[in-house]
Amino acid sequence: MRLRIFLEPQQGATYEDQLAVARAAEDLGFDALFRSDHFLYMGDRGGGLPGPTDAWVTLAGLARDTSRIRLGTLMTAATFRYPGPLAVSVAQVDHMSGGRVEFGFGAGWFEEEHTAYGIPFPATARERFDRYEEQLDIITGLWRTPVGETFRYEGKHYRLSEGPALPKPKQEPRPPVLIGGTGPKRTPRLAAKYADEYNVPFTSVEDTAAAFERTRAAVRAAGRTTPMVYSAAQVLCAGKDEAEVARRAGRIGRQVPELRENGLAGTPNELVDKIGRFAEAGAERMYLQMLDMSDLDHLELVASQVVPQLG
Repeated sequence: MRLRIFLEPQQGATYEDQLAVARAAEDLGFDALFRSDHFLYMGDRGGGLPGPTDAWVTLAGLARDTSRIRLGTLMTAATFRYPGPLAVSVAQVDHMSGGRVEFGFGAGWFEEEHTAYGIPFPATARERFDRYEEQLDIITGLWRTPVGETFRYEGKHYRLSEGPALPKPKQEPRPPVLIGGTGPKRTPRLAAKYADEYNVPFTSVEDTAAAFERTRAAVRAAGRTTPMVYSAAQVLCAGKDEAEVARRAGRIGRQVPELRENGLAGTPNELVDKIGRFAEAGAERMYLQMLDMSDLDHLELVASQVVPQLG
């Protein structure tokens, strides 16, 4: 089981805040640092000051300001960018990091952030997923096109004519692609076709296991032979004792019983037990959503008292 740190900077964080977490996570031996891709604060606590930071601009900075930890998004929104320029950005950041980028990619869903920043939002979920699938086709197609050859694409929403398919990512044949969600049909099919990793965010162990099985079935139906990595994301609220758990829950505006039910909350031994249940369901990686970026002691507690028990 590998533990990865997951940030939500739209809730209020500077680049320096994110860098401090990334460096601490790297020094403490965590596997990766991922961040969300959102432009608008969620919830009713505070206002998300100083404002959003762009996911791929941030990752480009972290690529140069860290040396080992892997970097990625959960999930880049297809609605925010055109697929060709996005393929260029991700490939460039992969080079800037020395080949440490992982590309989490989703259809996009938060309509309010689109209207807040003047980003067109497809009228229906079907159109969003149609565009998303075409973007997956284009981005992975651009990356796998041999150097010296061009890439053409004729879709309903996107058309590319003799694209040079450059630059290539540092990793060969491409950075790992992550697809996530709990959709019953289309998401498993897209994961089986395009993804190296399938992620289930913020659901129970039982629902996560069911989603894993749907994707395993889609992988079998597709006749896929390359392995799929299965992972889960959960909010983190650990403490050495009950008082510390309660203090950390209060700082993120949550209640301890609710966090124990819906996240990874409690003492280190409680976290180990629940992570073990996700492992039994098939999870090989856990993304720990760290909502209070100022609390670097939180990371140290997990690294010193949870990680050693996971083997």
